[in-house]
Amino acid sequence: MIVSHVKDVQKIPMNAPGVLNAMKQVLIGPREGWDGYVMRVMTLEKQGYSPRHTHSWPHINYVLKGQGTLFIEDKEYVLEAGSFAYVPGNVLHQYRSTSDEDFVFICIVPEEGDK
Repeated sequence: MIVSHVKDVQKIPMNAPGVLNAMKQVLIGPREGWDGYVMRVMTLEKQGYSPRHTHSWPHINYVLKGQGTLFIEDKEYVLEAGSFAYVPGNVLHQYRSTSDEDFVFICIVPEEGDK
């Protein structure tokens, strides 16, 4: 069991090829008793983005703050607070901040997706 607040969770800079101004906070996962899944808060700062990439696991997203886009297989979707998305495994995708404020969203993945 865990009861906490996002402000108390360390922000981990994402340092990988094709990533800019991105951080993650792991809120709940196997360490907290949720076997097989991880709930993270992703923050893309101004002009931040993830790489355009594919992998076998899906993403479930819910936008908390800011504005951004989600590119999925040749189509770009505008996201804002309250938007949600399901990104299946094995599809080309990318997240990008499009405003001056942080683009912040929940991202739930299977455990193997949190590396």
